[in-house]
Amino acid sequence: MNIKVDPFKNNIGASISCDLKSIEPKTINQIKEALNNYGFVCFRDQNLEPGEYLKFAQELGKIKEYPMLKDLENYKGITVVERKENDKGKSYGEGWHTDSSYLDKTPKYTCLMGKIVKKDQGQTLFASQLASYDALDQKTKDKIENLVGVFSSAGPISVTRLEREAERGTGKSKDFLAEHSIVKKVGSKKTLYLSPGHTIAIKNLSEEESKNLLKFLFNHQTKKEFQTSFFWEKNTIVIWDNHSVIHSATPFQGRRMMHRIILDLSLIHI
Repeated sequence: MNIKVDPFKNNIGASISCDLKSIEPKTINQIKEALNNYGFVCFRDQNLEPGEYLKFAQELGKIKEYPMLKDLENYKGITVVERKENDKGKSYGEGWHTDSSYLDKTPKYTCLMGKIVKKDQGQTLFASQLASYDALDQKTKDKIENLVGVFSSAGPISVTRLEREAERGTGKSKDFLAEHSIVKKVGSKKTLYLSPGHTIAIKNLSEEESKNLLKFLFNHQTKKEFQTSFFWEKNTIVIWDNHSVIHSATPFQGRRMMHRIILDLSLIHI
């Protein structure tokens, strides 16, 4: 089965037309190729039950435990990402970040499925880190080539988890600290791997140097020219490559519920 891939503006993200209930190995390879090329892909009108959603995700890679929240009951590997009517704080994931970058083994892909979604309310912003890296001048590229960042689960974006952690948290929210190279390769291309919500320092730089460099790179990687806005609908599934895009929820009021799966890099061959 061949799939139809329609890139979004500036080739940041793409829409794919296919039925995820009947997927073939060839189709999985085409999806991975699209993720390499565009950073994230979306599938509209996918009315998958939790078991079907897990089955599809397992075709992409090994399902990875999310350490902050308990799984959906009876469906290990699915995390419920929810905003409730009476929530007062920021929406879950509101702020630029890449998922679980505070883990030693970071997830390659994140899958997110809209279960309860109000039309035209709440979107996700994606920013291409392939494009942001390419746009750096050569002097900056040389400077950051071998630098290592420090990533913390207690970084600025951690406040957006508080209401959900109070309900079904695992009690591990401040336990994770990891170090990663801030320049990665995705296929044959280089990408800027920083998470404004989690990156707290650059190793082997003074505190002032680290702060100034991170401020510059955070501002650079979130420029409008690298961004695409994605609007959610019920039964839409979005998959993104955490090594080539960063993302942020946008503010909204009212209830929304999503089902999220993160996938380990170790069993994904691209």
